[in-house]
Amino acid sequence: AIFLDRDGVINKSFIRNGLPFSPTSFAQLEILSGVKESIFRLQKLNFVCLVVTNQPDVSRGQIKKEIVVTMNSYLKDELKLDDIFVCYHDDHDNCRCRKPKSGLLLDAGKKWDVDLKESYMIGDRWKDIEAGSRIGCKTIFIDYNYKEKKPPNPNFTTDSLLNAVHLIEQTYDKK
Repeated sequence: AIFLDRDGVINKSFIRNGLPFSPTSFAQLEILSGVKESIFRLQKLNFVCLVVTNQPDVSRGQIKKEIVVTMNSYLKDELKLDDIFVCYHDDHDNCRCRKPKSGLLLDAGKKWDVDLKESYMIGDRWKDIEAGSRIGCKTIFIDYNYKEKKPPNPNFTTDSLLNAVHLIEQTYDKK
């Protein structure tokens, strides 16, 4: 499987004071350049493409859950994603699904019966990479130079989902 973070990987994040923020309305949802082609190429390599996303703004009261569901349905249909898994909790909820914990990835992996060791987690924040590392996935960090800590040990670092796909394709060409 390819586990994909949503905001900053699939769709545009909004940068304020060097930090990324999720869109707060459907009108703000913008699929990033190269994403549709990336998903198509990953599925051609027989990967299932599973979005695993933290959406704490729901529990913070900054966006209605229905709007997040509408955004995710649109992204799933538009990009032909296989599935989307969402954690609506905030850090203080101490749930098992909020990245950097791996509950979302484990649930997705179980539902889709994937080999976690042969899977990749692609994300733009340290929490994404940590969640993937904890379960033995290969990790690809999309580095936008946010003003926050960087993951200490991604397998790969790049600047876009399309370039992450190039890295995966090169790995497969060598097998």
